Amino acid sequence: MLSGVQAGRQLLGKLVAAARPSADPEPAYLDFDGVEVATASFLREGVIAFRDYARTTLPALYPVIANASPAVTEELEFFLRHRKDAMWACRLARAGEPRDPKILGELDEAHRSTFELVARLGTASAPSLAAQSEERLAPTAWNNRLSSLAARGLLMERRSGKTKTFAPVLEAC
Repeated sequence: MLSGVQAGRQLLGKLVAAARPSADPEPAYLDFDGVEVATASFLREGVIAFRDYARTTLPALYPVIANASPAVTEELEFFLRHRKDAMWACRLARAGEPRDPKILGELDEAHRSTFELVARLGTASAPSLAAQSEERLAPTAWNNRLSSLAARGLLMERRSGKTKTFAPVLEAC
């Protein structure tokens, strides 16, 4: 059982110390195998704080919850929905491949539709979404939505010159 602000902050310290910058975007699996219960205060101070730290300080690192028990998933889902936030979760196969990926939490309608469009396309840029979507939005508006989803760790951002492309961190089933 993982509970409390102090334990969450201790986890955050360990995760920050262990995190290394990467040149290529990659998921960082936070493995909850064997953890039966984690409280919202622990998740807020440890997991969510690390996700926010990684997304601002280590832009190529995308934290993902892995192997969470139903109780941990339920607590994290409730916490994220309360904050109107979202995060990836999955199971890891023995070889380390993600299985059964899903997004926990909540996205507003604009972000949900943007995420679904990118997931359907596989990869997208703001100009490509502006050209392909039925929504009449300028590339700047699309870029704001895409950047918001990347800041939450739901989409990976890749840069090629001035162009940024986005793709889901995990393939949702």
